[in-house]
Amino acid sequence: MTFQRKMLFGFSLMVLPALLIGIEAIRTNVLERDALQLLGQNMARTRTYSELETAMFNQSEIIWRYLSGLDPHARDEFRATGVVIKYWQQRWRSELRPNESQLANSTEEIQRRIELVADSVFALYDSGQREASYHMAQRDLRDQLLPALTQLNRDIYRQARESSVRGAYSRLEEIVTGERDALIAILIFAVGAGLLASWLISRGLARPISQLRMAMARVGAGEVELPIDVSSPDEIGDLARSFAQMTESLEQSQAGTTRLNSELQRKVSQLETTQAQLVQSEKLASIGEMAAAVAHGIRNPLASLRAAAQVALRHPEASSSREHLTVIIEEVDRLDRRVSHLLSFSKPAPYHPLRESVARLVEDLLPTFSELLREKGVQLTLDIATKLPDVRVDPMQLEQALVEIVSNALDAMPNGGSLRISASATGATGATGDHAVVIVEIADTGVGIPARALESVFEPFFTTRTEGTGLGLAIAKRYVEQNGGAIEISSVAGAGTTVRIRLSGIEDDAPAGASSSAPQAAHSTVSGA
Repeated sequence: MTFQRKMLFGFSLMVLPALLIGIEAIRTNVLERDALQLLGQNMARTRTYSELETAMFNQSEIIWRYLSGLDPHARDEFRATGVVIKYWQQRWRSELRPNESQLANSTEEIQRRIELVADSVFALYDSGQREASYHMAQRDLRDQLLPALTQLNRDIYRQARESSVRGAYSRLEEIVTGERDALIAILIFAVGAGLLASWLISRGLARPISQLRMAMARVGAGEVELPIDVSSPDEIGDLARSFAQMTESLEQSQAGTTRLNSELQRKVSQLETTQAQLVQSEKLASIGEMAAAVAHGIRNPLASLRAAAQVALRHPEASSSREHLTVIIEEVDRLDRRVSHLLSFSKPAPYHPLRESVARLVEDLLPTFSELLREKGVQLTLDIATKLPDVRVDPMQLEQALVEIVSNALDAMPNGGSLRISASATGATGATGDHAVVIVEIADTGVGIPARALESVFEPFFTTRTEGTGLGLAIAKRYVEQNGGAIEISSVAGAGTTVRIRLSGIEDDAPAGASSSAPQAAHSTVSGA
């Protein structure tokens, strides 16, 4: 027997109890529906008789209304009600079982007597004998017929209750008992079928699979020469034969794998050597690029220094010697700035984040450039929003980044212009500034940057000025990104440049690493002299 047939046989034994339970459930449902339908028919007969009873009592009330003299049309209503009573009597009789026809005869007899009494009462009343008609109605209708009708109603309702409710309950009890016995039989059969299916599956499936698993484990441990015994004729046997073929192929490929591993190790060794050479070449290229930038930045100041020193040496007593010495000092300061830039880029300062106010950082920056603003005739405008959220940054690094950006802006306005520093917050809806982004914007009206050079301004040693080092914006970008921010630049040649720094705000209740109680700056304007 194949594996597929074994599985189908086992599943069939498992599904058969469920099928039997479903058949029993359907049979029980049909029997219960029949019992409920019978109960519904009994209830319908009861409702029909209820309508008949109501009509008969209403007809007796019409007689009293006629005797009171308040309803002249009561006699016509009595005849119409009689027609309704006959309709309900006929319908009720058609719904009764043959052994219950005596009940219909009793109600028809009482109705016949009520009509006879009514005819007599109406005749006496119409002849003027009203008191006699009233006494007849009391004696024959109220004291005899209505009590008899009430007693008959009780008997009919009691018999309907016994024949409908109790009969339905007995029938349902029989159905439940039969269903319980059937389910017990199905349960016993299911247990037996399950045990039989488990034994067949274990004998035909589990044991061969267990043997194959043990063989796989041994082969996986390295015993590729292990012989695989194939005895099962089904799909598991096919799997074992395929595994035996795979083991043979694996044994044959081990030698090739060993050879490939040796060759791979040799290639890896060659690759490591090549990589080391590439790294060394890249380092030499970086050193060469840095050396070229340093040589380019130092050669011109050195030439100026040499020329000024030669003039001062030839004419030490001349009044122009002081001017040449001043030039020497300026060029030395210029060289010092270039070296400082180079050191800042090659070995940045350690990162020490503190809680800081952006307004305070900007205000502390202004004294550094106040003299230079006056010399260049640059008008400074501050636009710092109130209630800015604090930021967590290294104040030294962020201040250095702002210094580099403002210095570049002033260098771009040799003939004066306008410099605007603004700060605002965005992305926050709460008063605490949670998840806010603080944007610091430095905009100048200088010469601008050509569009082709805009993508390279943050690269080290890239500059558009002959006296520039090409490290200012690179240092600013490194410090801003190290503090978790982002920097972007936009420029229009001949119109000016705008640099934006985005920093993440922090909550008001965050632990403070440094005091940030400086007041927020408002809009102000500082004019250069």
